[in-house]
Amino acid sequence: MAARRPPETPPEAHAATRQALLAAAADVFAECGFRNATIRDICRRAGANVAAINYHFGDKAGLYSEVLAEQSRVVRERFPARPAGAESLSPEQQLAAFVRTFLQRVLSPDMHARHGRIMTREMVDPTDALDRLVKEAIRPDAERLMAILRAMLGPDLPASAIRLCGMSVVGQILFYCHCQPVIRRLFPDLPADASRLDELAEHVTRFSLAALKHYGTAPSARRPSRKSSSPNPA
Repeated sequence: MAARRPPETPPEAHAATRQALLAAAADVFAECGFRNATIRDICRRAGANVAAINYHFGDKAGLYSEVLAEQSRVVRERFPARPAGAESLSPEQQLAAFVRTFLQRVLSPDMHARHGRIMTREMVDPTDALDRLVKEAIRPDAERLMAILRAMLGPDLPASAIRLCGMSVVGQILFYCHCQPVIRRLFPDLPADASRLDELAEHVTRFSLAALKHYGTAPSARRPSRKSSSPNPA
């Protein structure tokens, strides 16, 4: 009598295991970082066999890369960078919408618990997964911000100046994500969290608009830097 073949795992079960691994890994990576996270701990939390990570993702690095991509997709679906009807908004209004969306991404309690902490760790201690994250998520947002600033500041400003302005806007926003422990100790009566999102969005927008208004008219801003204007040494 021929031996019975074990029943194959249905596709739904594979999909459920994969999602369980992604959810468990997001928690573990947020708590421990990529380097200190263990496959055993992730699989235990997911209720999966330790071989499941190799089956679905190849290795821990593959799982981590997919977690970053998944978290990025979730946060961008919930808080899209380009709001509905953005084309009808002025550049200043588009900047306000960009600032608010970015703050929502980093300060929303459920987003910050995973996405914010994982991203903070990745910025401080980057892995090979950062290249994919920049290509798929960060660069498109950066290009949108640069386009908004270009529309505000005009075509004569050097690209290097536009980039610096963009980084200054984003730097204000990330401060409220990365520096919350310090802010809470300095100003315990003024928590920089989602409860003050409207106030923070208005402040960052007003501060940025005021700076950009004067920056765009400064003669030095319209001159290429000495480094960028020098001939290529190659």
